[in-house]
Amino acid sequence: MEDLIIALIGILFFLGMFAIIIVKSISLFDVLYLHFFKKPIYIHFYFKLKKLNYQDERFIKDRFPFYNRLKPKQQKFFQHRVIIFMNDKSFEAREGFHMNNEVKLYISATAVMLTFGMRDFLLPAVHKILVYPDVYHSTINDAYHKGEFNPRMRALVFSWKHFLEGFASDRDNINLAVHEWVHVIQFNSKKEHDISASIFDDTSKELVKLLLYDNIRQRLEDTKYFREYAFTNEFEFVAVLVEYFIESPIEFRQKFPEFYAKVKKMLNYNFAGYKKSSMKIYCFNFI
Repeated sequence: MEDLIIALIGILFFLGMFAIIIVKSISLFDVLYLHFFKKPIYIHFYFKLKKLNYQDERFIKDRFPFYNRLKPKQQKFFQHRVIIFMNDKSFEAREGFHMNNEVKLYISATAVMLTFGMRDFLLPAVHKILVYPDVYHSTINDAYHKGEFNPRMRALVFSWKHFLEGFASDRDNINLAVHEWVHVIQFNSKKEHDISASIFDDTSKELVKLLLYDNIRQRLEDTKYFREYAFTNEFEFVAVLVEYFIESPIEFRQKFPEFYAKVKKMLNYNFAGYKKSSMKIYCFNFI
């Protein structure tokens, strides 16, 4: 009996060491792959996929062209991530706002859209999401806000009126939800140490450095393409550029291909399209 116990302990020790070697090898290969190809070796890997019910998926289809461009297998990944994300966050209504499942879906799907090219998507920098019916008074700077991210409280705040306005037009390059979620990703990428966070943080710095080139600065001054708020600071610059990347990728790529390429690398997907006759046709490709 004693010999059997020793043998079992030996087997467990061997299996444990083997598992550690495998994990270390995968991590090393991941780092090497990132070094040579500048992207994660894999993004989606799940043991069991969760699926949205018919009504929830229809809600996503009706509001996110992004989702409709995905392949069926990728749509399953998207659904799974939305469910996991919703369950991970606390949603709280303020000032009489009615919180329901569709509000949670809309907010969660926006975050999942922005992180769909990233392996780690839960964004632990945010724990709770507060929703007001309209502009609200913020204690951060004693002013009225439409939305904000409070890293100390791990809270993301939205005015629902302005959240919806951001999705009402897909050509004005102003989207409150996208903008604020990008701020969360920015903060998260500086605190976390996963592959996707490193790519986002490093590439966002490269993006800002492009402003040092005289020819690019001259084009910025001549075209005035990006709205003035983009030049408030480097964090707002990146957030605004992602709004343009999502809402008008073709024009963005044509006017500032250098910036477009960096945003594409940051998010790890290519959101480009073209016009044919009077119909807008977009194509979505993973890189």
